[in-house]
Amino acid sequence: MWHRTVSDLMTTSVVKVHRDTGFKDIAKLLAEYDVTAVPVVDDEDHVVGVVSEADLLRKEAALLEPAGLLRPGPAHRAKAEATTAQALMSGPPVTARPQWTAVEAAQVLERHHVKRLPVVDGTGRLLGLISRADLLRVFLRGDAAIREEISGEVLLRTLGIAPGAVAVRVVDGRVSLKGVVERASLVPLVVRLCQGVDGVVDVSAELRHRVDDTASLPGRDGPRRAGLAL
Repeated sequence: MWHRTVSDLMTTSVVKVHRDTGFKDIAKLLAEYDVTAVPVVDDEDHVVGVVSEADLLRKEAALLEPAGLLRPGPAHRAKAEATTAQALMSGPPVTARPQWTAVEAAQVLERHHVKRLPVVDGTGRLLGLISRADLLRVFLRGDAAIREEISGEVLLRTLGIAPGAVAVRVVDGRVSLKGVVERASLVPLVVRLCQGVDGVVDVSAELRHRVDDTASLPGRDGPRRAGLAL
């Protein structure tokens, strides 16, 4: 099956800054390009960190209270005194690779609670940027393309299910399967592979089987009805 990768979805025109870029210049870039973070690169375009709106706001929050009543600790003082990307940035940066699938990139975004990832090559050099919005483009894939991949790639070429044995219906990314497969063990496999097709939102299946081959599987106490027997 074909899956769109990070390189297919990423933005290649990336707003970036260098270690010595000043606080106000960073703030201007965020406002001008309507972004919430920018990667920080060295002279060879290797990503060394990321500066976000949150990092700029931490500086503001770390400033001494006007009345002088609050005494910030060393970490807060360092942030308050930061004037360049080097001092403001968060690091080490969480990055993505161009060959990752959309699912892999989404998992990293979720795990690290970030909205976007710099995309780097094997040496850490910046190639692009992948965001949540970029990943959501997978779900803009048309129903006809989804149906064609399920019918041709999943059912016929991957599982060897004859054309017409399983009817495939796709509406707004929701897949409905109805028909007959040879073995009961194929039913969950069909569903799982269809769920992995780019653009699929949900899969429902009414699949019958000719042979129940699940009774002899290890750890089974008895036959399980994965589908409806003929």
